[in-house]
This record gives sequence, structure tokens and C-alpha cells, in this order.
Amino acid sequence: MEIAVWSLTILLSLVGLLGVLVPLLPGTTLILVGMVLHKLLLPESISWVAIIWIGVIWLVSVIVDFLGVLLGTKLFGGGKWGMAGAGAGAIIGMFFSLPALILGTIFGAVMAERYVAKKTRRESLVAGAGAAVGFVLSIIGRLACGVAMIVLFLITARAW
Repeated sequence: MEIAVWSLTILLSLVGLLGVLVPLLPGTTLILVGMVLHKLLLPESISWVAIIWIGVIWLVSVIVDFLGVLLGTKLFGGGKWGMAGAGAGAIIGMFFSLPALILGTIFGAVMAERYVAKKTRRESLVAGAGAAVGFVLSIIGRLACGVAMIVLFLITARAW
């Protein structure tokens, strides 16, 4: 039983790390689910305090994911329309591929800034670049959170 639970936890953690990079996979959420299942199936293997801290890191990853593109767009001069366009472009792009997700984010910010906010071509392109930078930073932040969740789990879990 223990080997099966550990295998499931490892599998969900690895797929979760992949999910940080691949659209449509709930990255850090899979990691959290794997660790909570581990706690429920092997109660003595890890404390609830550790699970709560892992949950806090998961919450940080969700916030980082949400704010990354929006703040990147804003810091590069984009306004509310650029942020909305970047978000809409990301949502549409995520159904296709990682490149489509990135391009959708950029394209959404540029189009919204250019045609809705009536900004110049240069201002729109800079806002799109900001959306791309924010997207990459949010991936880095989510990846750091995912790794931190796994490291905390491994440090606090009583193995085998």
C-alpha cells in the first residue's frame, strides 16, 4: 500500500511540474492534490502543519499565475484594456499549445491596446511585450512554487 501511495504522490508531483509549463494541466494544483491524498492515505507520513504550508505555497502560485501577466502588461505601459486583452488572449491560446498561449497573450494585449484603448502601434507593442514578460515571470514563479512544495513535502515526510 505504501509503495502505491508514494508512487501516486510522485506521479502527481511530476505531472504537476509539467503542468506548470503545459497549458490545460493544473500544475501546482496536481502537486497539492497528490500531497493531500498522501496525507489521507498514509496519515502518519506527514503532518497537517506541513500540508497547510504546502497549501499556502499553492495559494501563492495561484496569485503569481493570476498577477504575472497583468502586472507585466501594466509595468510596460499597458492599461486595463491591455490587461484584459492579455487575459482573454491567454484563455483562448491555452486551448491550443504553449506557443499559442504566449502568442495569444501578446496578441490580446496588443489588439486591445491598439483598437480599444486607441494607443499608438509602439505603445501597443510595448504592452504586448510586457504581457509576454509577465507570462514568463509567472511560469518561473509557479515553477518555483511547485519545486518548493515538493521540497517541503520531501523534507517533512517520513519516507518508507
